Amino acid sequence: MDIRGLGYVTVLSTDLEQWRRYATDVLGMMAVEQGDALLLKMDERPYRLLIERAERDGYGACGWEVAGEAAFEQAIAELQQADVQVRRASAAEAGQRQVQALACFSDPHGNRHELFWGPRMDFAPFVSPAGVSGFITGELGMGHAVLPAPNFDSCLAFYRDVLGFGLSDLMKVRFTPDPAEPEKRIHFLHCGNARHHSLALFECPIPSGCVHLMVEVQQLDDVGRALDRMHAQGVKLSATLGRHVNDEMTSFYMQTPGGFDLEYGCGGKVMDWQRHTPFESTVVSHWGHDFSVGRQ
Repeated sequence: MDIRGLGYVTVLSTDLEQWRRYATDVLGMMAVEQGDALLLKMDERPYRLLIERAERDGYGACGWEVAGEAAFEQAIAELQQADVQVRRASAAEAGQRQVQALACFSDPHGNRHELFWGPRMDFAPFVSPAGVSGFITGELGMGHAVLPAPNFDSCLAFYRDVLGFGLSDLMKVRFTPDPAEPEKRIHFLHCGNARHHSLALFECPIPSGCVHLMVEVQQLDDVGRALDRMHAQGVKLSATLGRHVNDEMTSFYMQTPGGFDLEYGCGGKVMDWQRHTPFESTVVSHWGHDFSVGRQ
């Protein structure tokens, strides 16, 4: 399956205005209302995050971009061959997503996904209302998502054998220092681009439907200023500033109005998959990333 990257993410929201303030005043994204949705713009595309009015708050779906119409049809055929229930969206639904065609399906845990090809492009420049120099997107996709996978083995097999993701690296974590606590696996997965991971699976249920979403900015100063804006706007910090060992991202984590976390970082590795060997890391970060602050 020729998945090129994470094209967009949808989010469910009971309060679009709360998301508008969070997106513009903290994240530094542009926000445009469109009916019962809010389009959050990060680059030359009309949106990368689509906030949809709903009766609950939470993660919606990952929108995966494929290479074109032939790749889209092939992907649907491969899903059907694997006995995955896949639904071709209507022309109206595809139009709302601003793509040529759209298909919807779920993984073995119920995480929702959308496949699309041919995004509509207005090439309107991104001008951050908070002065962000720019987000790293393009061929790398919009960032990455970490999804819950309590039935880990079946989910991992689905992404590997059906969707064609490859293993970047892995780790095992505990929430407490107690060695009697069972370790929980996290596998970091890549698709058809050079971003270290576009998806990760965490062996744990998450009520919001997402562990965290990551967006990457161009400069370290953008990260620091976003951290200042987060404090100024009263947004809760989930993990302190730090630098990861696997993708080398310098970042911090904060809560979103959707109930999941958002990682805001810069400096992520651009991979050469022909030269990379997966490894298991026994630490999360070279320094920083104290997640205990989010539990206080």
